[in-house]
Order: sequence, then C-alpha cells, then structure tokens
Amino acid sequence: MIMKNWTDKKVIVLGAARQGTALSRFLAEKGARVILTDLHGPETLSAEALALKDKGVELCLGSHPLDLLEGADLVCVSGGVPLNIPFLQEAARRRIKLSNDSQVFLEACPAPVVGITGSAGKTTTTALLGLMARKYFEMKQSPRRAWVGGNIGNPLIGQVAEMHPDDLVILELSSFQLELMTLSPQVAVVLNITPNHLDRHGTMQAYTAAKARILNHQHQGDVAVLNRDDAGSWELSYHLKSDLISFGFNRPETNQNGTYIHKDSVYLQIERQQLKMFPVEWIRLRGQHNISNVLAACAAAAGASLALPAIQSAVEEFTGVAHRLEFVRNVRGADWYNDSIATAPERTLAALLSFQSPVILLLGGRDKNLPWEKLAEHVRSRVRHVILFGEAAELISSALGSVQPNQTLLSISRCASLQEAVQKAAELAQDGDSVLLSPGGTSYDAFKDFEERGECFRQWVNAL
Repeated sequence: MIMKNWTDKKVIVLGAARQGTALSRFLAEKGARVILTDLHGPETLSAEALALKDKGVELCLGSHPLDLLEGADLVCVSGGVPLNIPFLQEAARRRIKLSNDSQVFLEACPAPVVGITGSAGKTTTTALLGLMARKYFEMKQSPRRAWVGGNIGNPLIGQVAEMHPDDLVILELSSFQLELMTLSPQVAVVLNITPNHLDRHGTMQAYTAAKARILNHQHQGDVAVLNRDDAGSWELSYHLKSDLISFGFNRPETNQNGTYIHKDSVYLQIERQQLKMFPVEWIRLRGQHNISNVLAACAAAAGASLALPAIQSAVEEFTGVAHRLEFVRNVRGADWYNDSIATAPERTLAALLSFQSPVILLLGGRDKNLPWEKLAEHVRSRVRHVILFGEAAELISSALGSVQPNQTLLSISRCASLQEAVQKAAELAQDGDSVLLSPGGTSYDAFKDFEERGECFRQWVNAL
C-alpha cells in the first residue's frame, strides 16, 4: 500500500527515537493525524520528540494501549520495536497495514536510491559511497546532491521535500527496517549475511529473509551488488530480477560484471573489459573486511554510474567512521583501538584478523544469542590477554575455556565494568601491543548504544 494522500489519515508511530520522531513530523506536515507512542516516559524523550506536540502530534507514553488502533489507517514501526509485541499482533488481527520510515521514504523519494545492507560493514560502505557521490557531483560542478542516511543515524524522511530527481540517495538499511518493506532501491547492496540479531529474528532463515527483501522488489534494469566471497550474500544471486555487479577478492567469471583485486590493484570487470581503478595501497582502512567494503562501494558506484576520478579521490581521502577500528591514541608504546560497533562475534573476529601485533582484547556486553566458538578458537591463538566485562562475560569465559600451555593466550581477566576493563588493560599493556575494544556483544547492558560505549571508552583511554 503506497499512500499518496495523508490528509486525515490516522497513523500510529511506535518508537519515539530518531526514526519515529522524524517520521511523525513528516506525516503531521502532510496532514495525517499522528499518534506517537513509546514505552518510556517523557523524561527520556528528546526535546525534538516533545516538540512534536506543537505540530499536532499526540504523544502516548509509558504503554501501547490497544484502543489506539481504533480507526487507524496505518501503523509505522521503528527499527527497535519487535514485530511480535501484542500491539502489533492485534494490528495484524485487525488487518491494519504496517510500515516504517524507510518504506514511507522510498514511496516519497523522487531520486534514485542505493540501498546498503549486511551483517557487517554497512556504515563504512555507506559513508564511503556517499563520499564518492559527493566527489562526483563536485567534479561535474553539478547542482545535484548526494543524500546519505538511514540506519547510519540520519533518517532522511525529514529531508525528502528538498530532494530532486537528479539527486542520488545512499541509504543504509538494517534487517529490522527491511522486514516490513515492500519496495526495493534501484541499486541494492548485500555486503554479507552472517549470524546476527538472532535474539530478534529467531532463526538464520528469518534473518536472511529480512535481508533478502532489499532485492525482492527490484525490477529489470535495477542493479544488485552481491559478495562473491560470502555464501549468504551470493546465494541471493540465484533469485535476481535485476542486473548483477558483484564484488570479491578474485576475478569474477568472464561473463560477469564485478570488482576484484589483481596484482595489488582494484579492478572493475565490466562488459568483459578490465578497468584498473586504483592501487590497494590507497585504501587507508585496516583489515581484509574493510578492503571488501571498498570493493563493494566501488561496485555500487559502478551501478550508480559514478565516474572513476570521483571514486579514486574518495578512496584516497576516506579514513573510516568513528567506533569502527578507530585509532584512539598511543599510551606508553601501546596502540588503543575503539571498535565498539562490533556487536557480534563475527565482527570481532574480522577486527582481530587485521592485527599482526600482540593483542589485548576487551570482550563483553550483552549477548545476541550468537555462537562464540569460532571467535574463541582464534582468540586462543592470536590474543595475549582477554579482559571480559558485562552481562556476557560468563558466557564468553565458557567458550574460551581455561588458559592452556603452548598457546598465545596468557590470561583471562574479569571486570565489573568497561571502565574497570580499560584500567586492567592499561596495567597489562606493553610497548608494541594493540589494545582492542571489539566487544562482540551489544552495549545495552550498560550504555544507550554502541556509540555511547565507544565515546566513553575513548574518554577513559584519553584520561590514562
């Protein structure tokens, strides 16, 4: 259901964080009768959310009463709200349509959209591709604009009125946003699909199905960008309705379009021709997983018809995104890194594999019902000291087992908090070590989100 006229439509918006607040304002300005409901009280809401009352938005805080559904035309669900809560089950029973800010945005957006999803690397790839698009328009001295947002932290629904058909939107999409969507972007990128958010989706099948929705509603002439090196992403190539540009470390088959590495340079194979793009040494991000993200961004840039000089300039300039293997400082010869974004063991493993120096690893937070065994195996052979903190400490400790002779791992410590873990790491760190916060768990046991956790870590490290 695509809503063209919102006047006097009754819309319930669940969740008063950034997505719900931006969507409520947009709908109210379109003439809808909006009720924004959140389980938290007014003391936790932003000033921006509270100010919606001046726009005519009704706030219902502290609960989601079922009588709100009476006469509702649409219920819009913020990403953090599970779809199995009683309020949404009752909405489904009454056959009230469900939507979210990303769906409404795609319905209203006049410009082509590149959508990016994946279990890891979304924000880095989105930010890099956004820089490529901005460079392209700058080099052409074009009035066109590149808009970057979505799950990256900037809901674009509030800016859709400023967009023009010749602009380009780079949109990060999470599985939570995708599971409700019935539209797909013109260029759809699936970086990888590995175990994540199983506490929300329940099974890998359900999680994969949510990710696949970014492709399900594409049309002929659209472009899918998939990862040849990741089974979860690549398996989606067998059900495409669109053109395919893939990415991976090895050259694709002769009849396929895609990016790859050859003789220490990034190449694009397009229409059976090989185009050398730039040397790998231009990439300023550490880790093989980040080289993969760059290959994905280059493939998406090709799908969006961005010129090579803009791609090259962006790659040379791009140094990464905060909380993603972010170098904090050197303390007495040891380098400290903030990888607070690593909320799954797979992400921690990718970070760990980017280090050759001895590592002191800070692990913990809240578990997402994900397997820790593979990470534990690599930790025992690559990490010198592990420091555990947070709710998942006992679970991770069980996966690691005891310290054994003839392995790299020398000690496993337990701390009550991340701040205490920072102090313990400072005691253990020696000249030449790398101290890595890459928790493998979410931040919700002690922090608002991974960004707050990373900012606190940065402050504590800078205070050493």
